[in-house]
Amino acid sequence: MKTFSIPVSRLAIARASACACLAGLALGAQAQDAPYPYFGLTLGESRAKFDQLGISQRLLGRGIAVSSLSSDERDRAWRVFGGWQFNRWWALEAAFFDLGQFSFSSATVPAGTLDGNFKLQGGGLDLVGSLPLSDNFSLLGRVGAQYAKTRNSFSTSGAAVVTNPTPSERAGNYKVGVGLQYAFGPNFQMRAEADRYRMKDGFGDQANVNVYSVSLVFPFGRESRRMARTDAPAAYQPPPAPMRAETPPAPMAPVAVAPMAPTVQPMVVAQPRRVSFSAESLFGFDQSALQPAGRQALDGFAREMKGTQFQVIVVEGHTDRLGSAAYNQALSQRRSDVVKDYLVGSGGLDAQKISSTGKGEGSPTLVADACAASLPTAELRRCLQPDRRVDITVDGTR
Repeated sequence: MKTFSIPVSRLAIARASACACLAGLALGAQAQDAPYPYFGLTLGESRAKFDQLGISQRLLGRGIAVSSLSSDERDRAWRVFGGWQFNRWWALEAAFFDLGQFSFSSATVPAGTLDGNFKLQGGGLDLVGSLPLSDNFSLLGRVGAQYAKTRNSFSTSGAAVVTNPTPSERAGNYKVGVGLQYAFGPNFQMRAEADRYRMKDGFGDQANVNVYSVSLVFPFGRESRRMARTDAPAAYQPPPAPMRAETPPAPMAPVAVAPMAPTVQPMVVAQPRRVSFSAESLFGFDQSALQPAGRQALDGFAREMKGTQFQVIVVEGHTDRLGSAAYNQALSQRRSDVVKDYLVGSGGLDAQKISSTGKGEGSPTLVADACAASLPTAELRRCLQPDRRVDITVDGTR
């Protein structure tokens, strides 16, 4: 069987290069995690701003005045929550919270005392926005609605008397907050936040409760997010032109008078052909779904295969060394499978003669010390770009 070299036209190269450039420009805006759920626990300190003096005067009524008042407006707060991270920038979060208990004590004229306690609990739903500051740090902002119950209890002595010692109120209101998040890994994050809850005091008036807290967040079912890549992807790069075998000499004429032997046609011989695509020209960040630019690049390759009788096509996926070896192996296999399926389904190539395999980070094009791990993040990403690729090797005849 003869082997051949697939010619790559300049027009096809130009088209594939243009598509790759467009895909590279889009990567910075599209790099994100796949959606995932998470849960967490918050502990912190709450600080309330109730109008204790106004509440005291309202309870005591006419003829009794408050001569002195002391209050305890701080307590521990906690919250349990669960959420759904839609992408790197937006999440929806539901929570149950306990803002603690606050108290005051007042002395009255005529002689008496009035002591009060406020206990705040409820649930809420927040829209949480994230602004990435680096690969690990993100600035957080939240706005939401919460529905809470304020339970009051009052005790008196002497001249102070109240008609309802245990009033309470349920009401909905808003909540806002800001914070900073640090991701220690794909499955563990920590937040420091400051939130403001707008609450009812049990008598219809509004009160603010500020909470300063630390949260532990546990995503699950989440793949490790690789560092964002900002380098431009490499284009569809053809290998060097194939070598041609010398034309064999024409056969010598026979001595006896006989029919002329047929002339042997020249034979073109080449090594199996390998075409390399930059991973960024085919896929989005850490994704295995083909981008429009990737489909166009593979369409150009499939057109070059028209009229070819190939024995075998091998598709190989490769990653750089960033991330775990197991994750890189799985990602490279998914990408090679997607390329094979597309060449069969859209390119019309024979599925029985195409195989796909993932090489992970095990077959880099760069030498081991080409990119030092101590390089700044952006330089390291650019340096390792050649290792992120999909290779297609073709052996066949035309």
